[in-house]
Amino acid sequence: MNPFIKKNAVLHAENVALSDIAQSYSTPCYVYSKSALTNAYTNFSRGFIGCDHLVCFAVKANPSLAILNLFASLGAGFDIVSGGELARVLTAGGDPRKIVFSGVGKTEQEMEAALDADILCFNVESESELRRLNQVAEKMGKVAPISLRVNPNVDAKTHPYISTGLKNNKFGVAYEEALNIYSQAAAMKNIAIHGVDCHIGSQITELSPFLDAFDRVLALVDALAQRNIHIQHIDAGGGIGICYNGETPPAFDVFAKAMREKLGARKIKLIFEPGRALVGNAGLLLTKVEYLKHTETKNFAIVDAAMNDLMRPALYDAYHDIQPVQPRIGDSLVYEIVGPVCESGDFLGHDRELALEEGDLLAIMSAGAYGMSMASNYNTRPRAAEVMVDGDQCHLIRKREVIADLFSSEIVLPP
Repeated sequence: MNPFIKKNAVLHAENVALSDIAQSYSTPCYVYSKSALTNAYTNFSRGFIGCDHLVCFAVKANPSLAILNLFASLGAGFDIVSGGELARVLTAGGDPRKIVFSGVGKTEQEMEAALDADILCFNVESESELRRLNQVAEKMGKVAPISLRVNPNVDAKTHPYISTGLKNNKFGVAYEEALNIYSQAAAMKNIAIHGVDCHIGSQITELSPFLDAFDRVLALVDALAQRNIHIQHIDAGGGIGICYNGETPPAFDVFAKAMREKLGARKIKLIFEPGRALVGNAGLLLTKVEYLKHTETKNFAIVDAAMNDLMRPALYDAYHDIQPVQPRIGDSLVYEIVGPVCESGDFLGHDRELALEEGDLLAIMSAGAYGMSMASNYNTRPRAAEVMVDGDQCHLIRKREVIADLFSSEIVLPP
């Protein structure tokens, strides 16, 4: 169910008018629906009832403490890619025994912090990382649980910047080298082999890449068993896409049924790392039209949100639906929706047909994933506030930064 609907011609988040949110918290502002977040997690997990599984939310998609706390309360685990994300999950009340640690560049300090926290598993991405993790664990008198992230060389058919399962990507180890590296790991005293990990990309809108990759992982699991290396879990990664502009990604129940059928009678736990699929359509970016600028070739709606608030359009040429909070009656024009950042690439939408006046509010839809998490202070712009709506209640979950915050840690050298 869409949590963002029009009531009395005004766009609402659940039962709260976005115009009221703008009045209370100003703009730009990220707005999330608690019911949408809850329903997405529940619907994803439901398909695996009766099957030993763990849903680990990919923190990089949206690291808001309030969102992490909500998912933790629902029983979620977490997929992290940095020591900072580990600290966020623990601060939000996440269970360390439900944390998997991915990423190609884990430092010794990050490994130590994760071992101290007693996380569920390290997703190891190279021979060098495996050796270092063994050394760090030995120094600490611990045994590190690992999965090897295997690169199955499967085309996820997504944007090249978010494809991670091909031979030319930096992630994981080559499928052909996996058996040898697992044999090395089995000989290490401070390493315990727990699983196999595979993540092929993000915003995947077809089922076949998931199944092709899973077939390769299952073949590897069978080959490992022949070497007396027995796998406790398969981490099948994340990557299910959402609808931004007419895409039809696989439904959660269809995905779950297909993966369970592939697994068959094997008594192996399944771990998944959905990110965008749980939060993407549960959030939007609320912004105000500052100026309308009409030129010989284009019409520009200059809004108070920018590429530093929502990077995806500038980075990926990504499409986000843009809706007026309160549509106007009158002639519409085709607008470029752009921000005030001093870059020609600072846009939020091309060629949008809208009837606008200065001061109007716009909702940039499907902004719950990789919106605030990728936000920056470029042009010395404070990051936006974040709000979560729960029915007819509205809660501030991140205060808007003030300009003084942005240089409070800087030091001016004496003359």
